[in-house]
This record gives sequence, C-alpha cells and structure tokens, in this order.
Amino acid sequence: MIRNGKYCLPAFTLVEMIIVLVILAIVAAIAMPLYTSAASTQVRTAANMVASDLEYAKSMAMSTGMNYSVVFDDSNESYRIRDANGDVNHPVHIGAKYVVSFANDSRLSKVDIVSATFDSKSGVKFDYLGAPYAWDGSSANSLNNGSVLLRAEGDTLTVRVEPVTGYISIE
Repeated sequence: MIRNGKYCLPAFTLVEMIIVLVILAIVAAIAMPLYTSAASTQVRTAANMVASDLEYAKSMAMSTGMNYSVVFDDSNESYRIRDANGDVNHPVHIGAKYVVSFANDSRLSKVDIVSATFDSKSGVKFDYLGAPYAWDGSSANSLNNGSVLLRAEGDTLTVRVEPVTGYISIE
C-alpha cells in the first residue's frame, strides 16, 4: 500500500484493536458459564431443593399443628415428605405424592445423597413449634445433630438442621 508517496505495510488501527478486544471479552463472558461444571450446578440445586423442602415440612407442621417429617433414602437417592397419614400430596403436581428422586430427575442425575443422618436416624420430624426430632418411622427423639450430605462428582454440600430451633442452612 502506498500513502503519501511512501510504501506502508497494512496494519490495524488502535480503535480496531480495541473493538476486537471488547468483542472477545463479551464472547468470553457469555461462554464462561457454559464451561462450568454441571455437577457443581446440580449439587447446588439439589441442596437448595432439600433445604426448601425441609422448610416446607417445618412450616406445614407449624401452620397445621400436625407433625410433618422428611424421610431420606440415600440408597435410592430420594426423600419424601410425610404426615401422620403417610406421604403428603405435592402442592404443585396435583395427584402426585411429595417424593423427590434425584435418580429419576435428569436435572439432578449427577447428585448422590451420601448420607442423611439425624442422630443416626434417616429422617427428621417437625412438631407444631417447628422443633426438629430425629425420626426413623417408629420413634422420635430430640434432635442433637442433623445433616444431609450431597455430592456430585467432586463437589459436596451439606444441608444442616439445627437442634431446638430447626434452623436450616447450606454449607
């Protein structure tokens, strides 16, 4: 290329370079979440589901004055919400029982319930005050320690139920 009588090599201007860098930064920002681990997303989703279902059981116990429990089956990667009459009906899925199975849900297929221990029992029962009790389907004792450990590949999260208050947290 010849400019002002001199031969010049073609080159990009500074403005063109900045525009290209901005476009690359935008594409990288959009593409980055697509490369994050699906397992970490699934385990976070599962932990949020378990925590919200524990809160649901606690709030139902408090609002109805009846005991509600959440019983875990870690061998089948599932849990269910029960009252004195058995499994409760799901509030959203009309006609279905409130049973959550990670193995049967493609959104949570990578998640394993490693353990659900409520003082060595497999479930937790809430009374009319929202107080938690370790429960195994036949007997209940005041809860001293309750947690559900979830894992998906290398990512783990723990959902804890505090004694006395029934406060539920994710760690």
